[in-house]
Amino acid sequence: MMEQSLRIGSTLPAAGDGFEELAWYCVRSRQKQEHIAAASLRREGLEVMNPRIRFRRATVRGPVWFIESMFPGYLFARFGFKRTLERVRYVFGVVDVVHFAHFWPVVPVETINALREIVGEEEVRLVEPALKPGDEVEVASGAFAGLHGVVTRVMPAHDRVAVLMEFLGRQTTVELPLGGVSHGGPRYVLPAA
Repeated sequence: MMEQSLRIGSTLPAAGDGFEELAWYCVRSRQKQEHIAAASLRREGLEVMNPRIRFRRATVRGPVWFIESMFPGYLFARFGFKRTLERVRYVFGVVDVVHFAHFWPVVPVETINALREIVGEEEVRLVEPALKPGDEVEVASGAFAGLHGVVTRVMPAHDRVAVLMEFLGRQTTVELPLGGVSHGGPRYVLPAA
């Protein structure tokens, strides 16, 4: 397993080659400063991939849109290892280039291309709640815990969902926190590009 990793990550040109092949590396940034590290690396003339997600969350001020890193604390940069590694390691916002002892793994170009397809040119992907009207759910917490119902309305701005339930012999619609219901699928879904 280790030998295979070393071969995949081995991109150094032979001694005496004048040309150095560029490769993608995973760069660790300061906490919550991926965007700052990405901007600094771009100013250095490097190609950078900083995939982020955009989602809506309820706050005390009401629903607010947030953009966060898809991989908190990490981004990707393409550079020549021998000539540029030390410069990259000391760029503002960068903590280090991910490595294991004396091995710096290369991120396959296919992985970067797949991420680009997901996030697009803006490098931002919208994330929406996976629940939709008609989904069967089970109440996971609160006074109605254990009861089953059907989603009638999703209110992502308020991080809530309206559920039609049979309670005390009649059907009642109850608004519940999105995190207070469970269903068989994922909690959030990435819409098709």
